[in-house]
Amino acid sequence: MRRVRGILVTVAVFAALISWWLGRTDSEAPEAVREAPAGMRTVDYRIRDFEVVRMTPDGIPAHRLEARSLRHFSDDDTTELEQPRLAVFQGPSPPWKIDAEQAWMSADGSVMLLTGEVLIDRAGDGDRPPTRIITRDLRVRPREDYAETDEKVRVETDRDWLEAVGMQAWLRPPSRLKFLSDVEGVYVPQ
Repeated sequence: MRRVRGILVTVAVFAALISWWLGRTDSEAPEAVREAPAGMRTVDYRIRDFEVVRMTPDGIPAHRLEARSLRHFSDDDTTELEQPRLAVFQGPSPPWKIDAEQAWMSADGSVMLLTGEVLIDRAGDGDRPPTRIITRDLRVRPREDYAETDEKVRVETDRDWLEAVGMQAWLRPPSRLKFLSDVEGVYVPQ
């Protein structure tokens, strides 16, 4: 019994010494180090390797968003994503798949800014060949299945290609693309 009491007293004294040392170290830290710099954003949660699917009112998948990591900021309720991948489903047709280096999402989720290189792919089906779009800095309104950029764009299919500056894309069926300026390309008739 005395041995157990001695061990408990030793542990209590050791814990008190560690608490005192940690408190002393923290109180000796310069004020600038202990306080967050002005304008510093506060991350209230992080998620790694996640996937979320938004459904239509009929229970059909509308979008799937995946990313390597997510950081949510409590100061303005926005979200930053690393290596996001957005899939826009099109019923029986292949989905549009949009990959980017990074993304920022508004508090209400109505706007996503995909930054860095952006790749947009859609597999071929029926008479439509596979399509690949390469651009940068894409603005997406997910609820409207709409995307746009002011940057250079390259569109590639099996045999055709098109380059332009600026693009508007309506991804909902019937999908359509509008190129804004400096359009040139090669179309190979079948």
